[in-house]
Amino acid sequence: MVGFKKVPAKSVLITFFLSIFLIMLLYADFITDDSLPEERIQVSEKLNEQISEVSSYRVHEVKDGENLSIIFEDFLLPLNTAYKIFRLDKNNLLSKIKPGDEMKFTYFGNNITSIEITKNSIDSILIEIANDISIKKISKDVELIKSFKSGVIKTSFYEAALDAGIPDSIIMDFAYILGWDIDFVFDIREGDSFYVIYETPYTNGEKIQNGDIVVAKFINNGKIYSANRFYTNKNKKEFFDNDGNNMQKAFLKAPLDFAYISSHFNPNRMHPVLHTIRAHNGVDYAAKRGSPVRSTGDGTIQFVGRKNGCGNEIVIKHSNDISTRYCHLESFASGIKKAKKINQGETIGYVGSTGLATGPHLHYEFKIGDKNIDPIKVKLPSAEPVSKALKPSFDTLIENNKLLLSKFEQLYPSEYE
Repeated sequence: MVGFKKVPAKSVLITFFLSIFLIMLLYADFITDDSLPEERIQVSEKLNEQISEVSSYRVHEVKDGENLSIIFEDFLLPLNTAYKIFRLDKNNLLSKIKPGDEMKFTYFGNNITSIEITKNSIDSILIEIANDISIKKISKDVELIKSFKSGVIKTSFYEAALDAGIPDSIIMDFAYILGWDIDFVFDIREGDSFYVIYETPYTNGEKIQNGDIVVAKFINNGKIYSANRFYTNKNKKEFFDNDGNNMQKAFLKAPLDFAYISSHFNPNRMHPVLHTIRAHNGVDYAAKRGSPVRSTGDGTIQFVGRKNGCGNEIVIKHSNDISTRYCHLESFASGIKKAKKINQGETIGYVGSTGLATGPHLHYEFKIGDKNIDPIKVKLPSAEPVSKALKPSFDTLIENNKLLLSKFEQLYPSEYE
């Protein structure tokens, strides 16, 4: 039997020769290859210096008892630089530093380049430290935005004012300014209307203070009351009616902002606890427990403490032999003590039910000499009117305010119907 020799397939031969060829190429590359150069990364000393000298800052709020010398030392200001700063303070700007001021120390590396002392939302003091030192006062630009609001009373002035979008601070100012003529509890009627123009300071688009009333108008049971802001000197702001009469009276009409009278002045009233005929020599204001009670006039505290059915009470002595009495207080305001001088509108205590009381309320009395007077009906003189010298300027202000209110009525007629 004749044998046959097996011949390899063509594809196998091609693969074999290709493999041999690739092995020879790799071997040739290996014996001729030069080593790759070693790459070195080196950080220069100059770059190290730049990294260490970066800008940074630290903030400090001035505390009670601190002085600038101690603060400068704590924040690593060189002693000779501190001396230079104090010598250059010709206008004594740095002597007015007080607790609560914010200080910003800016550093470049370890060296202080500037110190900014923020006094308030508008004013600051900038100390720049370089080859020369400079100290200057900086005041931000302030934009005053006028706002116009109005409303009609359905239940209470406070609720109607909130519904009209009036800020709480403006509501309180409105009630205080007109509070010498209007009792915002007893005198208010459904359908009464009110109008107010106030301006709010902004800087860089942010509100920096509460608004300030420019003109206020209140129509109470058909009678119009107006109050206009007027500066009698550069730093003294007062409010006057359209005729130049001062809105401020010797006494406020009520010692509470928003309460209601639960018992009037009555010399023959039946006492609610004792159930006997006993003179009610004042006015009772029902209010929430803890509501602030304010002095209706300037004076000196004659008595503070607890006394019989009046519970916690305060008696204030005023000029012209006038005194006022505040009873059933829950507590006294901080710092209230005998012989302390009190300003009109200052908080003296808080509504409670101490003594003979059926619930939280304030009993308020008004006396001239030894005679009790009905606080609601007493008439007292106003403060000084606009002087003759300032009357032309005031009359111009009144005309401008009337134009503003008229423009407001045209813009929002529906609110006045």
